[in-house]
Amino acid sequence: MDYSATPQPAGTDALNLGDASAMPPAKRTGHAKAIAAITLGNGLEFFDFTIYSFFATIIGKLYFPVEGQLAQLMLAVGTFGVGFIMRPVGGIVLGAYADRAGRKAAMSLTLWLMTLGSAIIAFAPTYAAIGIAAPLLVILARLIQGFALGGEIGASTSLLLEYGSDKTRGFYGSWQFVSQGLNTVCGSLLGVALAAALSTSALESWGWRVPFVIGMAMGPIGIYIRRHLDETLPGVEDGTVSAAQAPDAQPVRKLFREHSRVITTGVLTTIGGTAANYIVLFYLSTYAIRILHFPMSSALWAAWTAAIVTVICSPFAGALSDRVGRKRVLWISRVMLIVAVYPAFMIINALPTVPVLLSVVAVLAVFVAFTAVPNIVMLPEMFPREIRATGMSIVYCLGVSIFGGFAQFFATWLIQISGSNLAPAWYLIGCGVVSLLPLPFMRETAGRAID
Repeated sequence: MDYSATPQPAGTDALNLGDASAMPPAKRTGHAKAIAAITLGNGLEFFDFTIYSFFATIIGKLYFPVEGQLAQLMLAVGTFGVGFIMRPVGGIVLGAYADRAGRKAAMSLTLWLMTLGSAIIAFAPTYAAIGIAAPLLVILARLIQGFALGGEIGASTSLLLEYGSDKTRGFYGSWQFVSQGLNTVCGSLLGVALAAALSTSALESWGWRVPFVIGMAMGPIGIYIRRHLDETLPGVEDGTVSAAQAPDAQPVRKLFREHSRVITTGVLTTIGGTAANYIVLFYLSTYAIRILHFPMSSALWAAWTAAIVTVICSPFAGALSDRVGRKRVLWISRVMLIVAVYPAFMIINALPTVPVLLSVVAVLAVFVAFTAVPNIVMLPEMFPREIRATGMSIVYCLGVSIFGGFAQFFATWLIQISGSNLAPAWYLIGCGVVSLLPLPFMRETAGRAID
């Protein structure tokens, strides 16, 4: 069926995937169903990956029995960051696979890998049971999950944008960030429920494993959902590809040979958004527990608040970037975040109460959504379709691997060496300023054809 003849909702554009003649004559999944399928599968993967951060304090105690709670926390969040080391590798390998075999094939593979990683963590014996092999198993699981997410982000974001039109790509791409927020909502609610329902001994004995078992069991569901998506890489599913449309056999080589400048500017721009994302959405809960001495059942509401604000604001941020431009939305919101973050940390340290913490987190999360969404949409728009998933994966993963994955470690380390509880704000400010430097040299992509 010709998708261009399918009736479209009022106020939206028909699906535009570049030159219609360059696309296979396959039927296109409806807009809402496509977004739901991509978002749900992506959310399941991020649920597996990020639930670790919510139980970092318990995992540190069970798997890293060193002296001092802060040292345990540093090792636990450092292991969280280890998973990000494999993201660029996954981005190169699985991104190239997505540009050769199709977005759907790559996204199914990443879900299987995420399921494996969750299973290892869910059933790994503690240090008391098997000694040094215990933390090594956790590290192995994080490496597998990092490799999987390195490929997931490029394939799923490219697919979202390729389902959108020149006037709606920002809105479509925003659902990538919505999916991350949704998984955080689910993860934090589950964490709060477990912390409230179980005793401390039960939570440390088996309760913390429950989310990983759930994530492991949900993997096959995500794979089934994604089977019903339509491929957007020409000729992959129906074999009608022409020589001009054939996927590049060496997308990585072409990427670095022809788009090295885009890679550099993209990585630098990503630094600010990813540091803010991981500090506000994930680290502030741990910060509230260890630094502000909140009970776990109260502190996890900070993650829930940040996530729900992100879910609400992200589609608006994407739509606004479609209307006024990606660069303008990113620039204004990131400057506002830089200005607000230090006073925010001062407030929660001066008034360490739950209402104050949640209010501060909510405000910061608004800025994070409006700075992260146009950023994540711009990245795949900078590359042609035949290397888009590879380019998006590599750029995003290089920026996220160090400045996002180790954001919690850096923040905790800065507190330790400086003796100041405000040190995480310095980290966010530094990353934010650096990320603004390449923005004037990047082209505006909103409203322009990407193929």
